[in-house]
Amino acid sequence: MYEYRMVQVPPTIVLKKNTGTGEAAQYLQYIVDQEAAQGWEFYRVDQIGVKQSPGCGGMLLGQKEYTTVYYVVSFRRERQQQQQQQSA
Repeated sequence: MYEYRMVQVPPTIVLKKNTGTGEAAQYLQYIVDQEAAQGWEFYRVDQIGVKQSPGCGGMLLGQKEYTTVYYVVSFRRERQQQQQQQSA
């Protein structure tokens, strides 16, 4: 059995002038390496859309419901209890 950890990452990475390519991969590599150092295994990346309604003021101004897209990197590792039972 596994436990899971989700880390939200920005949907857009802003590149600095003349930085070249591969910044998105480097950013994700950094996130994965940070979690791996804590024992988490990379599992997958998901895209999640969240529908949001405008507030009262926005509705009065004619704003419509909109969807914001988020990206979540999922990690997993074996549950601590299961690891302890296997080593006993």
